[in-house]
Amino acid sequence: MERVAVIAITRGGLATARRISSLHPSWEVHAPSKLDDGQGGVSWFGGPAAGTVGGLFASMEALVCIFSLGAVIRLVAPHLRGKKSDPAIVVVDDAGGFAISALSGHLGGANELARDIAGGIGAVPVITTAADVTGTIAVDMVGRDAGWRIDGDEHVTRVSAMMVNGEAIGVWQGAGERGVLGGGSLPPNVTEYASMGELCGSGCAGALVVSDTLDAAPPMPAVTYRPRTLIVGVGVHRDTPAPKILESLEGTLRGASLSPMCVARLASVKKPAAVEGLAEAARALGVGLELVDRERLAAAGAPNPSRVVDRLEGTPSVSEAAAIVSSRGGELVVQKVKYPPDLTLAVARVAQ
Repeated sequence: MERVAVIAITRGGLATARRISSLHPSWEVHAPSKLDDGQGGVSWFGGPAAGTVGGLFASMEALVCIFSLGAVIRLVAPHLRGKKSDPAIVVVDDAGGFAISALSGHLGGANELARDIAGGIGAVPVITTAADVTGTIAVDMVGRDAGWRIDGDEHVTRVSAMMVNGEAIGVWQGAGERGVLGGGSLPPNVTEYASMGELCGSGCAGALVVSDTLDAAPPMPAVTYRPRTLIVGVGVHRDTPAPKILESLEGTLRGASLSPMCVARLASVKKPAAVEGLAEAARALGVGLELVDRERLAAAGAPNPSRVVDRLEGTPSVSEAAAIVSSRGGELVVQKVKYPPDLTLAVARVAQ
């Protein structure tokens, strides 16, 4: 985390804040001006701490509050919005004996932050989230480090409760890196099934599904994770606009029952000048753009070569070849789709 504020309101707390800051120099330290001792590295504030805490709550990724847990609760309560947007809050006592994950333990990263601070100053980390203390799977954190995203969160709380209560949970993984779910080791109440059909007939109370397709929907409450497994090859003219690329891409993926959330990057031929529409489309999707030399594309063995494309681009295929090359030997799952007169798309699944 980069935007972290450490807040102290006593002299003892300020000393602990400086210990923490010495381990993380980019973190800000805030304290009341009445404690100003002439040393640098502190943002001194006047007036009640409530105003400072409220402002930092809205602008920071995390707050480290070095005062009582009860006071922290009262100060942040008016600003709470939800676990998807609230910053992580870690509470540390004045003496630096305990580092308590108080808010946004999973999604906000407070659990990890509490452990980090505790390890740095010799404190005891206090973690209370059920998945952590029972050693089971934290449903809302699965695949986060691998770039997986949850597609809809309507069942996250319910399936999380099933998980920590030991109810039967079924798993099916149709895409994405293996070994990510549960760190490669599943709790006793979690069973992995070889097919979606087996999962559907398992009688499990809930499910975890890892898939890049839109038709993987079991009958029980399920949390679906979207790994970034799809490479979209794009053949464009220099003036093909980004809106056309984005709209056509959405239609191509939906038509093949593939999730747009699983796009890892766009790929195309390296041209003498940048194609702004292509770069803009990649930025809009929040994915990378790989430009491949025409010689590598020509050697890719695309299934639908074109003499016209070969004459114009110096390779018989752009969209299919780019998807194949950028997927590092993956499978072409959508062959070339034409959107005349200036766009072709193809999709490959990355090799696992």
